[in-house]
Amino acid sequence: MLIETNVEINLRSIEEFTRVMASELLEDKILFDIQREENLIKIKVSSENLNKNTEFSYIDLENKIEDQILTMCKISLLKLLDKNYAWGSLMGVRPTKVLRRLLINGCDYEEARKILKDFYLVTVDKINLMETVVKKELELLDKEHINLYIGIPFCPTKCKYCSFASYEIGGGVGRFYNDFVEALLKEIQIIGDFLKTYNKKVSSIYFGGGTPSTLTEIDLERVLKKLLENIDMSDVKEFTFEAGREDSLNVEKLEIMKKYSVDRISLNPQSFNLETLKRVNRRFNRENFDLIFKEAKKLGFIINMDLIIGLPEETTEEILDTLAQLNAYDIDNLTIHCLAFKRASKLFKESQERNSIDRALIEEHIQEIVKEKEMKPYYMYRQKNIIEWGENIGYSKEGKESIFNIEMIEENQNTMALGGGGISKIVIEERNGIDYIERYVNPKDPALYIRELDKRCKEKIDFEFENSGKVYIHKGDARRLDFIKDETIDFI
Repeated sequence: MLIETNVEINLRSIEEFTRVMASELLEDKILFDIQREENLIKIKVSSENLNKNTEFSYIDLENKIEDQILTMCKISLLKLLDKNYAWGSLMGVRPTKVLRRLLINGCDYEEARKILKDFYLVTVDKINLMETVVKKELELLDKEHINLYIGIPFCPTKCKYCSFASYEIGGGVGRFYNDFVEALLKEIQIIGDFLKTYNKKVSSIYFGGGTPSTLTEIDLERVLKKLLENIDMSDVKEFTFEAGREDSLNVEKLEIMKKYSVDRISLNPQSFNLETLKRVNRRFNRENFDLIFKEAKKLGFIINMDLIIGLPEETTEEILDTLAQLNAYDIDNLTIHCLAFKRASKLFKESQERNSIDRALIEEHIQEIVKEKEMKPYYMYRQKNIIEWGENIGYSKEGKESIFNIEMIEENQNTMALGGGGISKIVIEERNGIDYIERYVNPKDPALYIRELDKRCKEKIDFEFENSGKVYIHKGDARRLDFIKDETIDFI
């Protein structure tokens, strides 16, 4: 792609946008003519191969958006090709950040909606979804606390669509299980001692992975007991355990979780179609699933279920059947994922042919279910390679929203992460609605995690001390550019 412009802009960013949103232009020569007239910005764009041009004009929004000229150049490419996406020009993971930033910078909802529709080209349905989610998020977002994540990188089997830090407990890496548990107990002790000196308290705890309930009953109790002995629980509002696989669960494990203050679990069928689950290497016993659900309700857990729309070879009728069966469960949260082909997954390496499914009909049934269960959307995000450019949405009954999910998706709180593959984050001083984020990643490989535990704990603690309270003011700061590199996709 050859780009010529009369004003210096980030050409790499233009190329990345084109690759995802307007790939027809990748072998083209594109000319941008950028002009300012009083409070108006005008972009004229032309394609040499298509012998076509168009113009996009909009008032100068000043600090309401980041780098308006660059953004308008990208949007003008969609106009050049007459592209109409439901999410308009927003190709990022977190479109709600765009709306929140508009609100932070002085827009009311009416003005923000107009900018989303007329500038970013987002459809009214998606704007309505964003507004509903953001209004709920603003009730719950909390920068004064941190969240705690504990990663258990083992699973009963590795699902083909999964790209997370997880290894089959019965495979070769499973031989590191015992040493991993011992290392995790040590890390909890070290980080617990550090957090006693930290200037923020923990408001939510989340065990993820992997499948945390792969832990044996004895080890589950040891880990949870150690956690409660070393972490100040006085400000903790929720404690979630990702018990997504029924083949890793029994009643005793549920009772242990409850004993040690876990109040939320995820029990995730993904689909109720056994043939579908076999295709993605996921075991499922309906009788045990129903037993676990029944006992979890008795014990008073807040229960989330996950479904994935678009699993290999699954038909519209099979998806609707899963939805019909789901309706019988009295759940508190429902998360609907659209299948994404992730590079680190086995599915990515196999055929990426996608079944044609009736998304409109499926969405209609989902909306009927959440309405009947009195649930509303409270968080959402998107992924690359997601089917039909959809989104993942979490629905919840009032008051049962997952604070951790909101904080993680919006990248609003600092995160202290332990265990395999955990990503600690420092969210640095907000400027005009953009946060700059530093990350420290634990090794996902259990052997490396065990071997480097002491070194990594020291580095992570130093990382927290060094970055806590940092402020980045100068737009040209080279380190700031490193931070924003991951974020630009969310605003364009």
